[in-house]
Amino acid sequence: MAPYIFMERNGIHIIDLHKTAVKVDEAANALKQIAKSGRKILFVATKKQAKDIVSEKIKQVNMPYVTERWPGGMLTNFPTIRKAVKKMANIDKLFSDGTFNNLSKRERLQVARQRAKLEKNLGSISDLTRLPAALFVIDVQKEYIAVREAKRLNIPVFAMVDTCCDPTPIDFVIPANDDASKSIALIVELVAKAIQEGLEERKAEKDKDTDDQPKEKKVEGVKTRARKNAPKKEEVEGETEDKAEEVAEVKAEEVENSVEEEES
Repeated sequence: MAPYIFMERNGIHIIDLHKTAVKVDEAANALKQIAKSGRKILFVATKKQAKDIVSEKIKQVNMPYVTERWPGGMLTNFPTIRKAVKKMANIDKLFSDGTFNNLSKRERLQVARQRAKLEKNLGSISDLTRLPAALFVIDVQKEYIAVREAKRLNIPVFAMVDTCCDPTPIDFVIPANDDASKSIALIVELVAKAIQEGLEERKAEKDKDTDDQPKEKKVEGVKTRARKNAPKKEEVEGETEDKAEEVAEVKAEEVENSVEEEES
């Protein structure tokens, strides 16, 4: 972490905030592009100071997060995790269709406990149907298993990295104090804002595409109706011939009248 340290005072390393600001902007732009592309970013923060902050801020932008315990093999053994999430969905089905009430008291208690346990560990990732496009980690020392799994699957890792950590395996390093709740709240808020912007841009582009499509269809419809209502070639030619005959008859009558006047 030497390149990101400003100075050392009384055995405490002070981070260079200018470098932190640059790195936060860099990470925020990259996360914005990922969100704009419609992919998911998984947030990992199981330490006490970060749990509530991450769950509150990230829930607002509808991204998955892990704040209880990192289930080993969550990325490398993703199909098994998906089975557990499906199990939770099946239990919910028991509640909705009334089957739960037909179970014995003991079975109901077991199912309720199992549901609570699954909700606690996997509730926040129930919408994650495939591997995330990126991982955002707070405290890479504590979440080293998550970082290793992401690196094995070539998933880019964004992380808040303190002076006591090794930034080598991290793709987007944000040098910051990962123990102070104020520091965590500030960076998570900036990241969430960038993700929200990316989602809004994606939505605006979708709306624009849907607005353009009906306009094209409308123009095409007008053209089709015009083609249907246009008189056929034979009809036009017939009308022209009838008009010519009428004109010829009128002229003949005029000539006859003029001759009769001259004779008289």
